[in-house]
Amino acid sequence: MSQSSIRNFSIIAHIDHGKTTLTDRLLQLTHTIEARDFSERMMDSNPIEKERGITIKLAPVRMLYQDYILNLIDTPGHVDFGYEVSRSLAACEGALLVVDATQGIQAQTLSNYEKATALGLKVIPVINKIDLPSSDVETVTLDLMEMLGIDESDMIAVSAKTGLNIPELLEKIVEKIPAPAGSPDRPLRALVFTSQYDQHKGVIAYVRVVDGVLKKEQLRLIVSGKQFLPVEIGVFSPEMVAVEELHAGEVGYIATGMKEVQHVKVGDTITQHRNDNVAPLAGYKEPKPMVYMDFYPIDGDDYPLLLDAMGKLTLHDAALQYTPTHSAALGNGLRVGFLGILHNEIVRERLEREFNLELISTSPSVSYRVTLSNGEDQEMNTPADFPDPSQLKTIYEPFTITTIFTPKEYYGNVMTLCEDYRGALLGVQEVGARMQMRYELPLAELIINFHDRLKSVSSGFASMEYELSEYKAVDAVKLDVVIQQEHIEALSQIVVRDKAEMIGRKLVKKLKEVVPKQSFEVPIQATIGGKIVARETIKAFRKDVTAGMYAGDITRRKKLLEKQKKGKKRMKEIGKVTLNQEAFLAVLER
Repeated sequence: MSQSSIRNFSIIAHIDHGKTTLTDRLLQLTHTIEARDFSERMMDSNPIEKERGITIKLAPVRMLYQDYILNLIDTPGHVDFGYEVSRSLAACEGALLVVDATQGIQAQTLSNYEKATALGLKVIPVINKIDLPSSDVETVTLDLMEMLGIDESDMIAVSAKTGLNIPELLEKIVEKIPAPAGSPDRPLRALVFTSQYDQHKGVIAYVRVVDGVLKKEQLRLIVSGKQFLPVEIGVFSPEMVAVEELHAGEVGYIATGMKEVQHVKVGDTITQHRNDNVAPLAGYKEPKPMVYMDFYPIDGDDYPLLLDAMGKLTLHDAALQYTPTHSAALGNGLRVGFLGILHNEIVRERLEREFNLELISTSPSVSYRVTLSNGEDQEMNTPADFPDPSQLKTIYEPFTITTIFTPKEYYGNVMTLCEDYRGALLGVQEVGARMQMRYELPLAELIINFHDRLKSVSSGFASMEYELSEYKAVDAVKLDVVIQQEHIEALSQIVVRDKAEMIGRKLVKKLKEVVPKQSFEVPIQATIGGKIVARETIKAFRKDVTAGMYAGDITRRKKLLEKQKKGKKRMKEIGKVTLNQEAFLAVLER
């Protein structure tokens, strides 16, 4: 087929607006999947994706429609996987912007639309779920025209669930989305937009061929400089199907045979080994972890298993970064960098379910920048990296620009919530029956439980999307926890000085409820630089040592009580407190 009959497009949407259902319907209608092989959520390969009803990893598929090849690259909907969305879009010429007819434009609808237009893509708005009684197509159409300036003739209203108007949507894709531009006569240039690891074929690079023809010959990655001879070249239908070659404009995969996934960087350009002066394609910024957390196995002997499991997960997830760490209280563990809290939850769930590991995780922290009094700059990813206060000059924390959509009746609640989380209002706009609010919020506040609280104060109707903006100076301190005279590094956290005492009080109160009672008194203290800011004491178990006595001399009774007192004093000096997982979760639920 000629290049003019290829259409490369993505589906972008806010979470739960029906993107995956629409993908399933397109696969059915183009007969890419036979009816007997079809199952719901075909493109979500991971069991966690199917259970949570979210897409985590982007997945491409090739569909044949009339005389056209339609390459669809499915994208994740959640804010934590925004980097996957931008990578998918860079491999396309068009995008379907799915909007729920019952909910209208949401925070991520806006964010994804801006990403698509910034890359110069042709956007086709698809108003979905028109079969529902509560759908309001007219209002959503007006909102799209007013907010995004989209022409009504470009929009199409469908029901992905029933298949209503899906054939018309396919016609619109062919008509409106332009064919790929590259030239088959130029030297080969193929963009790597994601990769995964296969035990038999090595690293498999998912590519979009921009120029030239991709064949089984000696190839080279321009940025990393690695050379390889492909084991296999193919397309996704949606399973991997081997082909002889891929032409300019096509989307497919290359099984490189390489064993190190780090060598096949996302955003790199593949060309023939003989082409020395080929310019690489504009790649992507590498995803930078913004949330850090330590994982420790409950059984210390499981540490090698944790290390092995993490190595396997990073083969499939380029955004995951980890380094070994050690804690006096918890032994050997790993310090892991994530893109956000959902990313962390998914990874943790996979470690526990797929690798049968029992883990303790520490409180999440963000990446701070620190200027020392000698002028040196450092990055601080966890409380353990906090420098000596006497050496400290300035701490800078990452801020975000957060967009929130909420119905008007919850506007006041959302405003109060954002102010509680140190937010600064940047602007408010009325969008139909809802308000669009833009706030500058510290990332450290967002990662604790902001999203849950937002859903709570808005009865589940508000939606949010954030992007990192800049680092700003903050007066922060390290809050330490001391239990039974032992400093528990894993419970330390970096907090704003104004809130340190309040957080310390809440923390020790919570720990008092979850730390197991002992036969001796256990003091729990929150300290800042050695100064105690909050304290709670867990009373000892009391055994009635005089219970076996009947009448008798009072001095004998006193002697027994004195003996007990001495024993308790000695236990208090040498006694150890073992912390369970609940103690660490108490810190998370700040």
